[in-house]
Amino acid sequence: MRDTLEALDAGEIGVAEAESRLTGYATTKAGRFDAAREHRRGIPEAILAEGKTPAEVAALTATAVETTGRALVTRASDDDAAAIRTEVDGGVIGRSTDASPAVDHDERTGTVVVHAADFDPPSFDATVAVVEAGTADSAVAGEAAVVAREIGATVDRVDDVGVANLDRILDQRDRIREADVVVVAAGREGALPTVVAGLVAAPVIALPVSTGYGVGGEGVAALEGALQSCSVLTTVNVDAGFVAGAQAGLIARAVDAARET
Repeated sequence: MRDTLEALDAGEIGVAEAESRLTGYATTKAGRFDAAREHRRGIPEAILAEGKTPAEVAALTATAVETTGRALVTRASDDDAAAIRTEVDGGVIGRSTDASPAVDHDERTGTVVVHAADFDPPSFDATVAVVEAGTADSAVAGEAAVVAREIGATVDRVDDVGVANLDRILDQRDRIREADVVVVAAGREGALPTVVAGLVAAPVIALPVSTGYGVGGEGVAALEGALQSCSVLTTVNVDAGFVAGAQAGLIARAVDAARET
């Protein structure tokens, strides 16, 4: 505690970082940021932009970078990303001793990742394959990929292999079998996760996507199909890319730890 107070008094750290060291979170006008989540759960705290103003998203992003060295924003709009870039360009987001942070905005996935110049991204020896049935599923699949990558896994994207033509998935099965854990994103009837789970030995996480229409549309059929899968797999909620990516990342980390023993 004394070291933290002395660093604050010397101007080496800000109030938000001092609070996060002492309590595990930092208080902002936009809410409390859980700076200790990664140490506690192995998953970086994510800022859900949905339901927040761009100014609130930018403020929380600044706090995340100050306290943890990075920020992971999900469901971000172009306005959210613009607000974050404005804060970076204005020197609001960053640390007192480093250059401008790196900002990666993926418009399709709705994610914004900000790394301070001195941030050392985690990395371990395990691969997550993120498999998507079709282009309409890529936004949700991409969110899962970003999250797994931020946790430290190597991510292999396998795109457009839906069951409308089984040859598309069969000619990628050897590649998918090399992964330590597999996330499969599919909408419509959601058959792809069951097919993949019958082809690989690794754990499979079904990620239903809200594509489709009519009876069973908006991801309902995909979710129910995954829950009734005759191939063994785990299922997350509709469009829950963050959850799928986080679970895959945790499994991949455990695989890496087992390899080191």
